[in-house]
Amino acid sequence: MLVLLPPSEGKAPGAAGAPLDTGALSLPGLTAAREAVLGELTELCAADEIKAQEVLGLSDGLKGEIAKNAGLRTAGTRPAGEIYTGVLYDALGLASLDGPARKAAERSLLVFSGLWGAVRITDRIPSYRCSMGVKLPGLGALGAYWRAPMAEVLPAAAGTGLVLDLRSAAYATAWKPKGEVAGRTATVRVLQSKTVNGVEKRTVVSHFNKATKGRLVRDLLSAGRTPQGPAELVEALGDLGYAVEAQAPAKGGKPWALDVIVTEL
Repeated sequence: MLVLLPPSEGKAPGAAGAPLDTGALSLPGLTAAREAVLGELTELCAADEIKAQEVLGLSDGLKGEIAKNAGLRTAGTRPAGEIYTGVLYDALGLASLDGPARKAAERSLLVFSGLWGAVRITDRIPSYRCSMGVKLPGLGALGAYWRAPMAEVLPAAAGTGLVLDLRSAAYATAWKPKGEVAGRTATVRVLQSKTVNGVEKRTVVSHFNKATKGRLVRDLLSAGRTPQGPAELVEALGDLGYAVEAQAPAKGGKPWALDVIVTEL
């Protein structure tokens, strides 16, 4: 099972660990692309604070992120699983997983990133600020930039089992599973169900969406469930107490669409 996650906008502070070594990161086929984005980002942030603030879409209160980006090559690192924070990662609770579940997380979780393309939770990275929606002056929109290198690397990383796609729309642009891989991919949407005047209404609510996705992954890992395809995933989630509505693709080479229905966190 390969689980595709979005990063968090906010990051934990950097650490006093060893500096970044892009050659030591997982998915070495992405190294050249990572170096190109890293070079563009650090150069921009070191040379022109005003332009960097505009390109990165930062408020005045976040201007400190520019200096942090400028020093990425020498900044201390920590595992990506400790860098990413926020609602989804709080619900996932990597630090409190037991041994087998933690090992499964290290094998199966892949976090997408505007800067790194995608990393495993064990990859040591510095704290940074660069979303997939950024357009760097020399590389253009990062979502489009990552498509070619991702297409070369990700099919092999997907292995032969389920691909559980929990990414937000911006990060999904960087890689869309195709062909046989798409056929064993399941995308998940979380809908909050409310009854108003006797009529059920379902809406996408960001907090519910992120928290439920994190909890869903944690439950699969903790239960030792490793579904091999979307149909098995639907069964596993049902066994774990989730209300799931699944739509199989009308033709081959397309992912399954799963709606997880929640009423409360």
